[in-house]
Amino acid sequence: MDKKEQFKQDCLKYHAEPTPGKVALKTTTACETQSDLSQAYSPGVAFPCLEIESNIEDVWKYTAKGNTVAVVSDGTAVLGLGNIGPDASLPVMEGKCVLFKRFADIDAMPICANKVFKDNGRTDPALLIEFTEKLEPTFGGINLEDIGAPACFEVEQTLKQKMGIPVFHDDQHGTAIISQAAIINALEMTGKNIEDCKIVVNGAGAAGIACSEFYISAGAKRENFILCDSKGAIYKGRENLTPEKERFAVETDARTLADAVKGADIFLGLSVAGALSQDMVRTMNRNAIIFAMANPVPEILPNEALEAGAVVVGTGRSDFANQVNNVLGFPGIFRGALDTRAIDINEEMKLAASEALASLVNEPTPADVLEVLTKAYPEDAAAGMFEGEKPLKNSYVIPKPFDPRVVPRVARFVAKAAMETSMARMDIADLDAYEAEVAARVKRNLEG
Repeated sequence: MDKKEQFKQDCLKYHAEPTPGKVALKTTTACETQSDLSQAYSPGVAFPCLEIESNIEDVWKYTAKGNTVAVVSDGTAVLGLGNIGPDASLPVMEGKCVLFKRFADIDAMPICANKVFKDNGRTDPALLIEFTEKLEPTFGGINLEDIGAPACFEVEQTLKQKMGIPVFHDDQHGTAIISQAAIINALEMTGKNIEDCKIVVNGAGAAGIACSEFYISAGAKRENFILCDSKGAIYKGRENLTPEKERFAVETDARTLADAVKGADIFLGLSVAGALSQDMVRTMNRNAIIFAMANPVPEILPNEALEAGAVVVGTGRSDFANQVNNVLGFPGIFRGALDTRAIDINEEMKLAASEALASLVNEPTPADVLEVLTKAYPEDAAAGMFEGEKPLKNSYVIPKPFDPRVVPRVARFVAKAAMETSMARMDIADLDAYEAEVAARVKRNLEG
């Protein structure tokens, strides 16, 4: 059996044994005696029910809602697999729930919705919106996942207006938040300002559009963008553009990606393997920043981009430097949102998450954190990646997923932004103590 087939069999076994699937319900209180049973269910359960009926805010006090997120999908845009439907996408949603629990001690549940499609098999936004908004009594937050564009834009924006709990489409905003953190540090290294940078985005789907809009929130100028899709550059006068693409139509002579990248400072790839050549990189501005995030093979391999003159290169893969991995974002973002009982995750909270991530690689690595990182990333540790008063370097512009500081720091920054922008229903008085509490909570969860 070759390695590829062996890996496939290992993965199938992982999902099938010892119990099918990857998540299960765990009780948090004892149910061992007659007294326990009478309190857990009838007749004692009536008392918290009546308290909530008289004061709906007590639902946060007497139920698990405050630590529960629904991972909602219709399976129409599963990364690398496409429109495989809700049944086939269930393992992905379970996997997301595993990450919520592993990294932030958040109880997440996979919710795969059927019968929310048009006749052509694509998402009917109205049906998915109607389904999802009915989940609000049970969950403290909604993580939308793997919903095809352009429906995903309408679904998220409408739900954010209709629901009183955070709604977050990670496929759009996760990549944007993580890559923006990397850009903050890459720009510091190159001495450039984001408002002056020419930015080319190859791939104008949900993630590409969301990244571009987010960079604009962070200070980039819309007129400095050129977005490319499978038909080439998006320019004024091009026909049959979606409203989301139309916002990025610019006056330009560029018609191809090769045209677009000439003189560019930043390239963001959310497209296909091999889309960016070394010759294209050589036409970019000096000290070019490249995030080639096509999976499993990026738009250009990091060594090729560096040889061609790029100064910072990132991908979506864990075996290369500067992995843009969404697990750096959503666990801490939801931790901070849940702990402040936020009514939404707004732009300021997302920008705060980027700043939180960027801050970590500019600080000395504590001894206990270095021990964890050395175990998780022995080759990087041996190369001295995490050492120094300011470890920031071109191979380390964003922290690693297994850095135990990530979730507590992101949660802290997100909670602070939630309070400052009136998104929080509950204030946290001491943010230093809160960051330490989250770290301790995650550690306890890992220790079982």
